[in-house]
Amino acid sequence: MNLKAITILFLFSLLLSLNSHFALAGKGRVHIPDELDDVFDDEEDDDWKEWGKKPSPSFAPSDLTKMDTSQIQDEMMKRHTGPVIGFVKLRFGVRRTPDMVAELAMKWTHVLRTGAVGVRFTGVDLNTVMFNMDSIKDLEELKEFVLDQSEAYEIKMGDQFFRRPGDPSLDEIIQKHNSEKGKEDNTGPEEIDGNLKTEL
Repeated sequence: MNLKAITILFLFSLLLSLNSHFALAGKGRVHIPDELDDVFDDEEDDDWKEWGKKPSPSFAPSDLTKMDTSQIQDEMMKRHTGPVIGFVKLRFGVRRTPDMVAELAMKWTHVLRTGAVGVRFTGVDLNTVMFNMDSIKDLEELKEFVLDQSEAYEIKMGDQFFRRPGDPSLDEIIQKHNSEKGKEDNTGPEEIDGNLKTEL
């Protein structure tokens, strides 16, 4: 037998073995009937069974009867989920244009976004910037950043105010300014407050 005949014989035997392999594979098919009422599937894992269910709270509710209002608010903030809205009052007595406030809001948004804090600032009027924060977990970082800015005076979220230690409330400063200004030139408080409420 020459080499050519051996090669052809080898290829022919290889072809027969592959053909028989595919023939056996075709016969070994699994048939799944349409009626599966009596079939019990016990292969679901615990994660699959829990999928779609709301997680149960991982904290024990505190006794609210022994807390004052500020402690209750702190407890509620710890358990808050979802977006948070608040306001930043800018320093009183500084002349600003709507463009300056819009630029300030945009700058704060970009700086905090680079620090991975999901917050958007928007100018409301010449002395107020509103913020919309994605998660309450970033509140401490937001407070630290905003109160570190020279343009900001205080942060207001609901009934809570955050300002630098020792700073009086903005309402006290405005009252004091209005009374001093009213004494100087007999101007009513309505005229002094008029330019504070200019909306953007």
